[in-house]
Amino acid sequence: MTDKLNELTAAGVAVWLDDLSRVRLSSGGLDQLRREKHVAGVTTNPTIFAKALSDADEYNWQLRDLATRGIEVEESVRMLTTYDVRWACDVMRPSYDGSDGVDGRVSIEVDPRVAHDSDRTVAEAKALWWLVDRPNLYIKIPATEEGLSAITDTLAEGISVNVTLIFGLDRYSAVMEAFLAGLEQAKANGHDLSKIGSVASFFVSRVDAEVDKRLEKIGSEQAKSLRGKAAVANAQLAYERYTEVFASDRWKALAKAGAHPQRPLWASTSTKNPDYRDTIYVEELIAPGTVNTMPESVIHAYADHGETRGDTITGAYDAARKVFADLESVGVDMDDVIVTLEREGVEKFEASWQELLDGVRKSLEAAAKGTGAPNKAAKGNAKAAEKAGGA
Repeated sequence: MTDKLNELTAAGVAVWLDDLSRVRLSSGGLDQLRREKHVAGVTTNPTIFAKALSDADEYNWQLRDLATRGIEVEESVRMLTTYDVRWACDVMRPSYDGSDGVDGRVSIEVDPRVAHDSDRTVAEAKALWWLVDRPNLYIKIPATEEGLSAITDTLAEGISVNVTLIFGLDRYSAVMEAFLAGLEQAKANGHDLSKIGSVASFFVSRVDAEVDKRLEKIGSEQAKSLRGKAAVANAQLAYERYTEVFASDRWKALAKAGAHPQRPLWASTSTKNPDYRDTIYVEELIAPGTVNTMPESVIHAYADHGETRGDTITGAYDAARKVFADLESVGVDMDDVIVTLEREGVEKFEASWQELLDGVRKSLEAAAKGTGAPNKAAKGNAKAAEKAGGA
């Protein structure tokens, strides 16, 4: 049988898992995906943790200890989530060592409530870096306007960064600028650039979900014919910008000093519309030097029936520009789409974070009272958090 995920890896796409839980860790499931499904990295977000903490008894002992010590809920959340991420970093360490530090990375996000506060974002990033204390960690920072300087300042400290919630091309260009500036400052600060990693997480399926909604409202046959095209075109044009920036003399100087490029990472790659092929956001976004983080269901779907047709991005730039022109011609304002998605993206992760805090608070209260299975108190919050979805 053809190893389709190996074909994808050979085409230059790093396969990452968009999920983490203590059950997945303790059962050996993550290590199995690493060994058998070519999974070379892990991404997490507040939604993933809210679901993980509500679904298993694996957290009960730690919740009881935290409750006994009287640890406040926000610090308890940090203790619970960094424990899992540290463990995942250790599981993925062979991929990190085998790829010279490029893959084998595990991401943890700063508190999304500080997404518009640069100084607090940097302070949060440092705290998470200290707590996890693993070289193959990524700190996730949202690509808000305020987040751009935080990205630079965090990288300047020698801390590896996963820039998340990128939706638009201009913001992506600003993210790459923040990355280059951060590495230049890190070099000036005496850090070894070969140890600093970064990816730029460009969200995919959410773009189609928002654009398709607008196309349906317009209602013309021309508009309807454009459904399911915006997200791939948007990501393809992002890759074009990536190739331009990382062919520049500015980048070559950093590469000469040992730096690794900031790879584009395709996030939110599960299809929101069941009419679309379940592997579309993998198959249509294949190019060297990219990462695709997927829910486990998409990993298995690709292993079963994914099609690796070589590079499906670099020859598609003109077609992607035509999609954008056609969207504009029927009345879709892509600038407004991007602004809406960024605002909603931050709001969704803030809501998931609040669900996580509420669930842990209830679990700590239950543990303090000795009522047993304390994490079950969070189950009601998990469904709401899960709806927020996305990488």
